[in-house]
Amino acid sequence: MASTPSKDYRRRERELKKADKRRAREEAKAEKLAAEKAAAVLAAEEAAKQAAAKLEAQLEAEFEGELQAEIDAEKKGA
Repeated sequence: MASTPSKDYRRRERELKKADKRRAREEAKAEKLAAEKAAAVLAAEEAAKQAAAKLEAQLEAEFEGELQAEIDAEKKGA
């Protein structure tokens, strides 16, 4: 005669399955959150690099303008 699992055993198995699913969901949430934070950090770094490059280009353009103005002033004075 085959023995059937007790009700307590089945209940414990269901609870374990639920706990495993819950743990998997929480881990997935944590991984997703970590990935989002990493993406945000990378985006912030990229924005900072772009801002620095833009500022450098602006300063370079101002320098070139001033240099050209000096060259033009020397030509007029000569």
